[in-house]
Amino acid sequence: MNQSDKSPASSEAATSIPDASEPVNGNDHHARGPFLGLAVGSVGVVFGDIGTSPLYALRESLHHAADGGITRAEVIGVVSLMLWALILVVTIKYVMLIMRADNDGEGGTLSLMALTQKVIGRGMNISFFLGVMGAALFYGDSIITPAISVLSSVEGFKIVTPVFEPYVLPIAIVILILLFSVQSRGTAKVATFFGPIMVLWFLTLAALGLYHIADDPEIFSAFNPGNALFFLVNHGIIGAIVLGSVFLAVTGAEALYADMGHFGRSPIRWAWMCFVFPCLALNYLGQGAMILNHPEAADNPFFRMAPAWATLPLVILSCVATVIASQAVITGAFSLTRQAVQLGLLPRLEIRHTSDMLAGQIYLPKVNRLLFMGVIFLVVVFKDSSSLASAYGIAVTGSMLADAGLMFILIWKVWKWGLWPAIGIMTPFFIIDFAFFGANFLKLFDGAYMPLAFGGFLIVVMWTWVRGSKIISDKAKRESVPLGDLAKMLEKRPPQRVSGTAVFMTADPETSPAALMHNLKHNHVLHNTNILMTIKTSSVPYVAEKDQIKIENLSDDFRRIVATLGYMQTPRIPQLLASARRQGCEFELMQTSFFLGRRTVKASAQSGMPLWQDGLYIALTRSSANATDFFHIPYNRVVEMGSQVTV
Repeated sequence: MNQSDKSPASSEAATSIPDASEPVNGNDHHARGPFLGLAVGSVGVVFGDIGTSPLYALRESLHHAADGGITRAEVIGVVSLMLWALILVVTIKYVMLIMRADNDGEGGTLSLMALTQKVIGRGMNISFFLGVMGAALFYGDSIITPAISVLSSVEGFKIVTPVFEPYVLPIAIVILILLFSVQSRGTAKVATFFGPIMVLWFLTLAALGLYHIADDPEIFSAFNPGNALFFLVNHGIIGAIVLGSVFLAVTGAEALYADMGHFGRSPIRWAWMCFVFPCLALNYLGQGAMILNHPEAADNPFFRMAPAWATLPLVILSCVATVIASQAVITGAFSLTRQAVQLGLLPRLEIRHTSDMLAGQIYLPKVNRLLFMGVIFLVVVFKDSSSLASAYGIAVTGSMLADAGLMFILIWKVWKWGLWPAIGIMTPFFIIDFAFFGANFLKLFDGAYMPLAFGGFLIVVMWTWVRGSKIISDKAKRESVPLGDLAKMLEKRPPQRVSGTAVFMTADPETSPAALMHNLKHNHVLHNTNILMTIKTSSVPYVAEKDQIKIENLSDDFRRIVATLGYMQTPRIPQLLASARRQGCEFELMQTSFFLGRRTVKASAQSGMPLWQDGLYIALTRSSANATDFFHIPYNRVVEMGSQVTV
């Protein structure tokens, strides 16, 4: 046996790439409860990002438009662009169309990818690359949202008194340090207050808007899309740059779809249509009317909307709202990472459950550290929210383009509406998304390169992990012994038998695990009961317990257990074996040993990848979580068998 080495991740116990099975629904895992409660909860979690956009969206848009002063037509045109961006991108594209596409109740880019791969197949196809692109760019959004949101709210203290100006950056950093440091304790208790606080926030947005709309009722002409088009046509390249800033008003729209499984489609839709969108529209109209009447307020229109006595309470409330928005993005990154690990896009990572009642309450220490370092780096480098605004947007537009591409495949191939209906439905959204992407691309050298570089690196990481894992899997399959052949060999030359049960974890249920072969070769023994166990990830988010376990008696010596889990479920070997016992697989857990293969991966110039990619894959395997931890196997019952393989 070889207890050596620093690469626990490449063991045979790794979960496999999703299989083609489609287990029954697991809807009992999804949101349940009173409709109003779910709608309020969605306001607290789903709409935090888009709900804090009024802090900076109109300010940044007018900043780019204000070349030689702001005219009335420019103010109305920019507000019109924002309103119609909310209507077209959020309401029509996401709320009315994309939210129709649910994978067993779950949403998000990876859920869309899993849905489309049911029809076009697994592997590195267009669906795979769109899913990987969307997921990678979401992480870019995850590091910018906390930075720009918290900074923009803390900058409100400068409106209260200029004395606070030198302390804005330190205060923002302290808030972010506290935010990331409490993640390990879970958000279940804090989340209880998210909904009511964000309801208060949106009511405040609406109240401030109503307070100022009377400043200049002409602002209502912003609902005329002609004003938006007139602005773009008459401002040329400046109009395109402004369009990139206008997109700040819809950042967070993808959260509507990604969090669908937590609250359900209807509560999110009704919360948006009846509450969130009207509040946002009123606030943008109010900011525009105030600027029409008081052009000097364009430097920070949101906080200048409040009366002097209410400025400090508004700043404090905005700080709380931005922390909630940041929390929602961080939690979303944890959830997305778990999906990516289960779908085989990333190596195993340590996942801690922070709630006994809510399966979605998880904490990933490594992801939390990486997000924290990225957020602090952005805050220190860019120093203020205006500079960060240039970096914001391009990651979100890229993610939305990926969603649109996957939705096109879904309409065409999965829903079978036909090619031309799919083209007719999605072309307007592709035009809008490409317009926003191009507008944000103009800010590439002003900071937009950072989320693109971060997302691009993650795309390479996911591609390398999937490609390297396939090479290792194919090589192991070629060098392994089929189970049928092994059973015949053992019948002719039976080894020494020992009491108890041995569970051999393997990614391929058709071949003999390397750990089993090493045990026979070096220890010359075979347990009385031998179980070959494989964990597979399905293309649905949840698999009901009664459909998770499949048991097959291969011979007197071997049984095969294939456990199929959804990509939102955590593999827990003791629980799965307990389920197998209830189905008639008899053994005593306290007399059971678990045999895991621990591979040492070496680079090879003759492999299917260049050496730099070999090196990256090896680094990923060494940083991967231990299989014992990942599968929640009792430590005192694990035996690891080492082997070496080249990639």
